[in-house]
Formats: sequence, C-alpha cells, structure tokens
Amino acid sequence: MRLVMFGEKGREKPGLLRDDRIVDLEKAYPGIPAIGEAFFEEGWLAKVAACDLPGDEINARLGSPVPSPSKIICLGKNYAEHAKEGGFENPATPLIFCKTPNTVSGPFDDIQMPQSSGQIDWEVELALVIGRRGKTIAAAEALDYVAGFMVMNDVSGREAQFADSQWFRGKAFDTFAPMGPALVTADEIADLGNLTLTARVNGEVMQSGNTRDMIFDIPTIVENISQDITLVPGDVISTGTPSGVGIFRDPPMTLRPGDVVECSVSEIGTLCNKMV
Repeated sequence: MRLVMFGEKGREKPGLLRDDRIVDLEKAYPGIPAIGEAFFEEGWLAKVAACDLPGDEINARLGSPVPSPSKIICLGKNYAEHAKEGGFENPATPLIFCKTPNTVSGPFDDIQMPQSSGQIDWEVELALVIGRRGKTIAAAEALDYVAGFMVMNDVSGREAQFADSQWFRGKAFDTFAPMGPALVTADEIADLGNLTLTARVNGEVMQSGNTRDMIFDIPTIVENISQDITLVPGDVISTGTPSGVGIFRDPPMTLRPGDVVECSVSEIGTLCNKMV
C-alpha cells in the first residue's frame, strides 16, 4: 500500500496511490484524518487497506506523506563509508539528532536556501514512520511498530553545523526535510536490508549505497531510541546516509540556487527538489 497526502500546501488530504491514480480517501471515508497520530491510533491503516476503489487521474501536488510528525529523529554516521569519508570512527551506539517539524516538505517542493548558512548539502536516506505508540521496544518486535517507509533528504547547512559545534541549527532550517513520495508499507518491500539509495545533483550521481551497509539496522535503531523516548504514531526516524555527500568531496561541492537534487530508494520512490 502506498499512502500519500495530496493537494495545495496546508490543505492536503489523504490518498491511496495506485499506479498513476489516486484514491481520494476523504471521499471514500468521510471524516478520515490526515496521516499522522490520529490516523494510526484510530486504525485507519487497516481500514484503507481494505479499500478496493481504482482511484482517479488526479493532477495534484504531493505533500509529505506525514505532514506533522511530533518528532523527526535522524541517525548520524550510520554507514561506515560515510563515517570514513568525514574522518570519523564508527559510532559505538546509534548517534541520534533531531530535525524539527518546520523542516517537513513535499517530495517535489522547492528547498529554500537559508540566509544565515552556506554550504548546503544533500543526504539521501531511508526513513520509517512509527505506527504504534511504544517505549522500551525490543528489537525483535520493532518492525511491528513501523507503519511504513519513505525517502528523506536530510538537507544540511554545513556552515552552521560546523560553526555551531552542534547540529541543531544546520539541520533545522525551513524545508530541510523533503520526504515521500509515498508512505510505503512493508508488504511492498522485498528486503529492507537490500535497498539501493541514490542521490543525483543535476542528473549526476553523487551517492550510491545500500541499506545492507548500515552499521545499525532498523530494529536496533528503534530499540535504542525507544529506551527512554516514547515513540508516537507519525514520528519519523531517518536511518542515515551513505558516502558521497558534497562537503567531504575534494574539492567540496555544495548546492547553489537552481540545482536539482533527486533522492531515490529502490522500491519506494524518488524525491526531486529544486534549490531556490
């Protein structure tokens, strides 16, 4: 199942993506909430899974599949080659940081370049969405708490990130977390441990990696985060990026206005965002 939010920014409604057609779930189920905490807690994921409508050819903007997560938790240095390219050791435990809800952006929306930081960089990532409230979740049960998966670009303002000696501001600029294009449930994915991640800038491949190279797998990540942080439905966890980011290239390469960044994860989809 592939769930989307579609429509004008701020007025998106939930839909079910079927090939190039969208089932308008508000029409099929009056009163259905946006995809998020209430959607999952009220059992809408199972309800819409039973929907057999073919959908319509709807030419509409796609928003983030989860428009208002309470938390966006990210992993740093979770691919060995990415840690290596930055001159870092592999972390002994998952290294987590947060992006804020103002960063959420649609899969084809423009990314706004901040005034206060240069050296804007790309990071293609596999993100998961929590579907059940939980704390101290065991790794063996972790996937039972996951509603589905998306692509996310963990856009990073490196000048701010490095100058501040911590990551919050450089990761939290407006529009710095485009995600989507759909929330894809696990039954659509053959093997979470063998997904290809690719980032292109103006059509040129910059990153090419595979989830089998993650240092900490998804169950381990969920177990670690949930030890003392309650995860609620709609929370997003982004699982880290492979090597090939711009700032660690020789010479460094960062984004400029007009550049187009495409981030893809096999079996899930592609984001395509213009820098403005």
